[in-house]
Amino acid sequence: MSAQNSKGIQTLLDAEREAQKIVQKDRTKRVKDARNEAQKEIEEYRNQKDDEFKKFEKEQTGGNKKAEEEAKEDAEEKLKEIKNAGSKTGDQVVEELLRVVTDVKPEVPDRIAVPQEA
Repeated sequence: MSAQNSKGIQTLLDAEREAQKIVQKDRTKRVKDARNEAQKEIEEYRNQKDDEFKKFEKEQTGGNKKAEEEAKEDAEEKLKEIKNAGSKTGDQVVEELLRVVTDVKPEVPDRIAVPQEA
């Protein structure tokens, strides 16, 4: 009987080893599946956040472009004002400059001592 018991025990041990192998394969498969599913979720989340960032960036850049256009328009208006002022008083300014340059009146600065003639 001990041979038969021993054979039965051996059969049970073999069945238990086989069951452990099956359970281990199943665990490994579930871990791989879970890892793949997590990777997919991470990728979806990353894509969603990338899309949100691109949308935000586009909105912010649009505001900058608008501000740049306004600044350009303001600069153009100021240039027109300056040109208009120059065209109105330009001739007078040129005449005044020519007068000052050509009508030289040399003067000794106060800092310099003038030698007195004896």
